[in-house]
Amino acid sequence: MKSALLAAVATSALLLAAPAFAQGVKIGILNDQSGVYADYGGKYSVEAAKMAIEDFGGEVLGQKVEMITADHQNKPDLATSIARRWYDTDNVDMITELTTSSVALAVQELSKEKKKIDIVVGAASSSITGAACSPYGFHWAFDTHALAVGTGGALTKAGGDTWFFLTADYAFGYALEKDTSEIVIHNGGKVVGSVRVPLNSSDFSSFLLQAQSSKAKIVGLANAGQDTTNSIKQAAEFGIVQGGQKLAGLLMTLAEVNGLGLQAAQGLVLTEGFYWDQNDTTRAFSERFFKRTARMPSMIHAGTYSATLSYLKAVKAAGTKDTEAVSKKLKELPVDDAFAKGKVLENGRMVHDMYLFEVKKPSESKKPWDYYKQLAVVPGDQAFFTAKESGCPLTK
Repeated sequence: MKSALLAAVATSALLLAAPAFAQGVKIGILNDQSGVYADYGGKYSVEAAKMAIEDFGGEVLGQKVEMITADHQNKPDLATSIARRWYDTDNVDMITELTTSSVALAVQELSKEKKKIDIVVGAASSSITGAACSPYGFHWAFDTHALAVGTGGALTKAGGDTWFFLTADYAFGYALEKDTSEIVIHNGGKVVGSVRVPLNSSDFSSFLLQAQSSKAKIVGLANAGQDTTNSIKQAAEFGIVQGGQKLAGLLMTLAEVNGLGLQAAQGLVLTEGFYWDQNDTTRAFSERFFKRTARMPSMIHAGTYSATLSYLKAVKAAGTKDTEAVSKKLKELPVDDAFAKGKVLENGRMVHDMYLFEVKKPSESKKPWDYYKQLAVVPGDQAFFTAKESGCPLTK
């Protein structure tokens, strides 16, 4: 009787454990799908993650890979609430994309508490793998330091030695202004002023007038998405470029250039970690992406593909989805995919080459989406902080 009871208890325990084993791996894509960053990442990043799961084969360790997605509306409290539910109720193993630095920092803090992996792609603040780093937090496509080194360094060296910033009024904008200011000053330039602009502003006139009256050679746009395209369009109305000042889109991607059109965007200098027409590998990936989305991918979309694929490779290499084991493998395995060749540092920063581009004139563009000419390669070890330089307390 006693042995039969023990057998029944053991069987019940196995049945209770079975759903957890059978659930496979679940990945969450959390980003802005309806607001200022909807084209920048949005549903296109979701599609990129789907491509990665399909290319990996749809399963890992013999179990199905699932994906869940939500719109955080650029609200850190909403994003944290969604992430908490995903972790506690929906058995999500990893969250990625995480556009908007305030959101990324909040979700990373929760992920650290829950001992879950997050891989930031769409958010920029270098503090994500700096002062706010986490043992389970990763930063993939770019950051504010890489943008500053690329665009800020190039324009200052080319004679743009006085700067005025239009800065998005939250963590990302502050970080981008700070990192770019340091590069400008390091290269012999001077920051003559700045103004903070609320996220998702429709009227940039008063801010642009301040930039214009500053007489700075470079007006640095420390914003992104629709805020960048709107500020560039309105700058044209004020004749800022015609008056001799140059606009620097410090975070611009192919999505924003496409939104502006070459007539408005021509001559802009920007830094990205990926361009669809660089080589046969990027072209093949991008043409597949285009068939699904009717647009070419930016570094955010390609970066989300890479982050998702790299996570699945790490789970396979670890032989488990245990957070500690997978985090260790993410830092050991080289990154080599359609997005980039790179390596992951101890602080979670994925290091890869960045590229300085100039937007072509309409007369220079030979086909649809033929938008960039490459000015320079910024080697990864120059673009990004080392783990020791980052300020991440885990690396001390």
